[in-house]
Amino acid sequence: MIHSMTGFGRGAFQVEGQNFEIEVRSVNHRHLDVRVRLPRLLADQETAAKSQVKASVGRGKVDVTVTQVEAGASSGEIELDAEAAAQYVNAARQLGESHGLESKLDVTNLLSMPGVVRVVEPELPESDLVAGLEQGLGEALSGLVNMRATEGEKLVAEFEGRLAKVMALVDSFEERSELVVEAARERLRNRAEQIRQDVGLLDEARLHQEIVIAADRLDIVEELVRLRSHVSQFREVTSGAGDAQPVGRQLDFLLQEMAREANTVGSKANDAPLAHKVVELKTELERLREQVQNVA
Repeated sequence: MIHSMTGFGRGAFQVEGQNFEIEVRSVNHRHLDVRVRLPRLLADQETAAKSQVKASVGRGKVDVTVTQVEAGASSGEIELDAEAAAQYVNAARQLGESHGLESKLDVTNLLSMPGVVRVVEPELPESDLVAGLEQGLGEALSGLVNMRATEGEKLVAEFEGRLAKVMALVDSFEERSELVVEAARERLRNRAEQIRQDVGLLDEARLHQEIVIAADRLDIVEELVRLRSHVSQFREVTSGAGDAQPVGRQLDFLLQEMAREANTVGSKANDAPLAHKVVELKTELERLREQVQNVA
């Protein structure tokens, strides 16, 4: 089963009353690019988090955000710096006495002064934080992978519809090609007959050679065989891909080969209806290519 590169997952964990939420998002990218944002308490776990992501995701730009959630009132302890408060009080008194001003520094104002009060967050056990992050990130990655798989199923359905159109066009090329080659042979025969009537001479060997050359120039059998083979390989890759196995580049390569064959058919298409169908084929291949850019 192929996976899309677009997905989202959410997880959470708790350590001694402290809540943490995890969000994982992924979008298209040529390679695997993992970016992790962690709160202060988990700042040293970036490498471990990236390794866990790489074990679950093969390709795409992945953003991991871990947030420490404030649950109502702060769970930290308030620490008062009495010495700093005393310095503010003394400074206010000295200014008042020096300038004959009445000091209005009350407790409320004093507590709001920088450095007087600070909240000290509790230290949490590192082992519990590490285990919680691994569990919560695993939960988020599971959601991400499931969404990428669901989106991948939609892509496969889209591919199959467009591949069916490609095969129908290839069949129509084959039918039209036979008519084009026969028409070219008939034109050569008519021209040879006209020459014979005008000059009374006809080189049968030369006529046969020209018919063979014209038929060879217009023959697109090999291109159609290769197109069918590429479509078959495309289907095999999409149906045989393992979970999270990166196959996007392989599918993109097959589409490049299909486009190459379509261009060759177009260059040989000395026929307006066939040329129009080649344009249709190129359009379908381009739509497939756009969708393949989202395959992991």
